[in-house]
Amino acid sequence: MTPELILPFLVGYLLGSIPFGLLLTRLGGKGDIRAIGSGNIGATNVLRTGSKGLAAATLILDALKGSAAVLLAQLFWPDGVQFAAAGVMIGHLYPVWLKFQGGKGVATLLGVIAPLIPLGAAVYALVWLGLLLTVRISSVAGMVAAATAPLSAAVLGKDEFFPMMLGFALLVVWKHRPNIARLFAGTEPKIGAGAG
Repeated sequence: MTPELILPFLVGYLLGSIPFGLLLTRLGGKGDIRAIGSGNIGATNVLRTGSKGLAAATLILDALKGSAAVLLAQLFWPDGVQFAAAGVMIGHLYPVWLKFQGGKGVATLLGVIAPLIPLGAAVYALVWLGLLLTVRISSVAGMVAAATAPLSAAVLGKDEFFPMMLGFALLVVWKHRPNIARLFAGTEPKIGAGAG
């Protein structure tokens, strides 16, 4: 990796590693989100504090940091856009400040895809929201939505992003390993109950 590509990756990583769920719950007087529910710092677990507002803010900010990393790279390091995208995803999933225990990447991936494949982001959001409203299992909605990212790249003629989006979707699924085990066991909770 050349120096001009290291910088967008590092900027992306630093943005991605901002733990908005942890920061917002502490500022909101809800304590340490890592001691609640599944211990995850994402919006679904923030919802378990009883604050829909904090959960929505976490989701939005986690998505915005994904978009910010890509937009900054497009502006300052056009050749490093994919490195910035990789950095923000890895930073969110494995933040150094939290001993590499981060979120699951669903909202951040939506933020990454938005400036790169806008129509793909719309599909992603519709699938995610649609499954949340019907199936009401956050992990299922998130993983299926993530799977649309490489499909959108392939179908919408953004072949240059297909390998990256496939990698990101696989990372999201990888981070959902405990959820997948609970799905097979029939113990994965619906939104509003249990660990997730």
